[in-house]
Amino acid sequence: MQRMIGWMRARERRMLMWANRRTSGGRMYQAVDRWLSTVTHMGGATFTLVSALLLALLAPAPWSTAGWQCLAAVAISHLPVAIVKRKFKRLRPYQAMPEVQTCPKPLQDSSFPSGHTTAIFAWIVPLLLTGGIWTLAFTPAAMIIALSVAWSRMHLGLHYPSDVAAGAIIGTVTAYTVYYFWIYPAAII
Repeated sequence: MQRMIGWMRARERRMLMWANRRTSGGRMYQAVDRWLSTVTHMGGATFTLVSALLLALLAPAPWSTAGWQCLAAVAISHLPVAIVKRKFKRLRPYQAMPEVQTCPKPLQDSSFPSGHTTAIFAWIVPLLLTGGIWTLAFTPAAMIIALSVAWSRMHLGLHYPSDVAAGAIIGTVTAYTVYYFWIYPAAII
């Protein structure tokens, strides 16, 4: 068992280092680095909560309902994140591995799970579940944004791949749960 855990940790660190690598430059790298450094903020509480509230208050149905579901999912999803972060005090990659490059003013709290990844998945899933023609048009952009936020957390040296995967699972499960109980309120009883 220890051998398998060691093998998994080595693979995770290798994936992290690949996501965190900095090449010698070039326009493509600079564009990707700028994109990841910008899109990472879409997973923050300010963006997800404010945009969900604006959608809930200003958009027509069914998007206003999706906005309320996004707001509820993001808020609720941060309860398990806060609990797990307190229980599993995992150092962030840049703290545990000196070769990891990070952003200015990096976060200091526990690495596991990724709160930004949790928030973006909790925010995007209700929008994808809304249905209709706009959902078909929105899905590719939504997936690019969600996966970019998740990847950015590793690129910036703030999270391991397992942190990001756990965040995506927590956000998605919370969003589906909120959606289910929103559609079937009698199931709460």
